[in-house]
Amino acid sequence: MLEVLTQKLTKIFHELGGKGKLSEKDIDTALREVRLSLLEADVNFKVVKEFLSVIRERAVSREVSQSLTPAQQVIKIVYEELIGILGHEPSKLASIVHPPAIALLVGLQGSGKTTTAAKLAFHLKNLGQYPLLVAADTRRPAAIEQLKLLGKQQNIPVYSEDASASSITICSNALKQAKQTATNWVVVDTQGRLHIDDAMMQELADIKSKLQPSEVLLTVDAMTGQEAVRVAQEFHGRIGLTGLVLTKLDGDARGGAALSIRFVTGVPIKFLGTGEKITALEPFYPDRFASRVLGMGDMLSFIEHAESTYNQQQVKELERKMRTTSFDLNDLLEQLHQMRKMGPLTSLIEMLPGFSKFTSYIPADDGEKRLRKIEAIILSMTTEERHNPHVLNGSRRRRIARGSGTTPQDINQMLNQFYQMQKLTKSLMRGKPSKNMTSMFGIPFK
Repeated sequence: MLEVLTQKLTKIFHELGGKGKLSEKDIDTALREVRLSLLEADVNFKVVKEFLSVIRERAVSREVSQSLTPAQQVIKIVYEELIGILGHEPSKLASIVHPPAIALLVGLQGSGKTTTAAKLAFHLKNLGQYPLLVAADTRRPAAIEQLKLLGKQQNIPVYSEDASASSITICSNALKQAKQTATNWVVVDTQGRLHIDDAMMQELADIKSKLQPSEVLLTVDAMTGQEAVRVAQEFHGRIGLTGLVLTKLDGDARGGAALSIRFVTGVPIKFLGTGEKITALEPFYPDRFASRVLGMGDMLSFIEHAESTYNQQQVKELERKMRTTSFDLNDLLEQLHQMRKMGPLTSLIEMLPGFSKFTSYIPADDGEKRLRKIEAIILSMTTEERHNPHVLNGSRRRRIARGSGTTPQDINQMLNQFYQMQKLTKSLMRGKPSKNMTSMFGIPFK
């Protein structure tokens, strides 16, 4: 998520931290670099101008000049102003007054709207709600089948009709069904439309008027940059939005829309789409997002990911094995499976404070490939070998290499990383973190 911008900002502030006292010239030089980095990331120029104007005014004040750590004070100011741009407080979904509440998802074709509808329903289900998905995208028959499949996979009911029915009819009938069941949230997947198409925008306005939804959420592709801001402005002006869902933030987008869209449109960001999996939808927290952009990590989100994956018994058993140093390759295999549930490796690493700079060492999908290779190697071992890898001689390693489609060198590297992880575990239990902790991911430490 915004790795390039994060790395540039981290470098700028690192250089600023090397100065004991900051002059106005030092601050102006640093802010000039920040301006270039933000513009290169496709942040709206009006946002950049106002953002840096406020930062400079505060940075040259006595608040910074008389501080014992001026560089840290500047970073604190940037962090606070970044939160201001993003909206200060997190914006939650509307409360249910008269069930069922309705969430109307709108957006351009290809913005990830259908997948987001399923993710939102899954999110609501995990919160103890009873959602109903509505397939109202009649212009793209594949969208109906896609929503049915996603709903079936997560045991979430989907209301659909023949593609010849009008969207308004489908929505009306779905609402009648929802009122007859225990449904308390209706999530409507509308058809993608261009914001310059008057007829389609009017149809959307008619659907909104008919349903009176609690939420009108625009799915915005973060990879479209400045265009995402213009699309949001047009939809908000024509339809009236209550929130935004930024999708595809796991891609190689410059991602400036995420820093611009709330400020320019005044519409709060409610969710972030961070991957293809049904679980890859995060509630948006301005402070956490700002922290990740500045390379300061996001431990709260990391903990929430972990809590949703591990139960208390698993945590206690893992802690026991780590304390007694009985953590073996079977346990490593189990942890790999749990990590995969938590999300892409690069997303997890950037949540850890100070670790965002290491994401550049992991090309797209490479982290996942490494994990799959380790998994294949362990699965090709016997029970004895997994429990006690020290028995692995040359012939055993060659057999495992043939069985896993790898090489003996790959096995040697995996075992070295495992032994390093065992040392790391011991040092952490003694309260002494090791500098080699990143090597378990295959990341060079710098």
